[in-house]
Amino acid sequence: MSIRPVKRIVEAKPTLEGAGVKLRRAFGFGDTKEVDPFLLLDDFRNEHPEDYLAGFPWHPHRGIETITYVLAGSVEHGDSLGNRGAMGAGDVQWMTAGSGILHQEMPKGDAHGRMHGFQLWANLPKRLKMTAPRYQDVKGADIPEVTDDDGTRVRIVCGEFWGRRGPVDGVAADPRYLDVWVPPGRRRTLPIEASRHAFAYVFDGEGSFRDASKPLPVRTELVGTGRDATVLDRTGNRSLVLFDRGDEIAVEAGEQGFRFLLVSGQPIEEPVAWHGPIVMNTRAELQQAFQELNDGTFIK
Repeated sequence: MSIRPVKRIVEAKPTLEGAGVKLRRAFGFGDTKEVDPFLLLDDFRNEHPEDYLAGFPWHPHRGIETITYVLAGSVEHGDSLGNRGAMGAGDVQWMTAGSGILHQEMPKGDAHGRMHGFQLWANLPKRLKMTAPRYQDVKGADIPEVTDDDGTRVRIVCGEFWGRRGPVDGVAADPRYLDVWVPPGRRRTLPIEASRHAFAYVFDGEGSFRDASKPLPVRTELVGTGRDATVLDRTGNRSLVLFDRGDEIAVEAGEQGFRFLLVSGQPIEEPVAWHGPIVMNTRAELQQAFQELNDGTFIK
């Protein structure tokens, strides 16, 4: 077994999206070869309703899948096919946009005004870009959770892990999407197939990932001075960890424990033509999609 070296650690950047939602973007709208088949990861965590209630009004998608995982609050959604519903804490929606869909997502806080969740975009290969749209709505209670002897806890949204399989199936990139918590002071290795691209996104606690021979620990850095000073958790909260090749990762939790998403998938390795919420293989296909939006033939 070989430990995957850590290529790079990136802090999620503040971003304004939708009708004015303040969120953090771990990656997206750039060169995504290192995370292929994934395109974008947003962390929409906020305790101020005025920063998220405007939501994500009606907008199109084509050529991708969107994966929404809610940890606090809820997200009400609706689409051009007549689907309506709401996701609560612990729930997942895996939407295959395929040939095209118009939808909206409107976040609502919990009783304390807190909203927290993630949205991941996965690319579709050329052969499935124009497939029929579909949803997989999964309640939190239906997501298997396994706990190892040392207390390490893993929720399995998609893919197989430790002999259990997540409820989301039939996804083109055959991804594995895990929510991992390692107890305080514990060291763990977690397997990942060597052929996959993989990343972790840290969102709670503290710890380190080992770079084969040396640890990459949480480092807290004070930025600014006086009243304007802020503490940035460079490899802890809201940090994206990109891994190189290997067949497992090694992690050590700090005094508070360590929680992160661990996502991996088979690279598609096809050209990407991308504008906003539509991702195709060529500029001509993009132009056709937007022309169809203009003339009312986008929904198939």
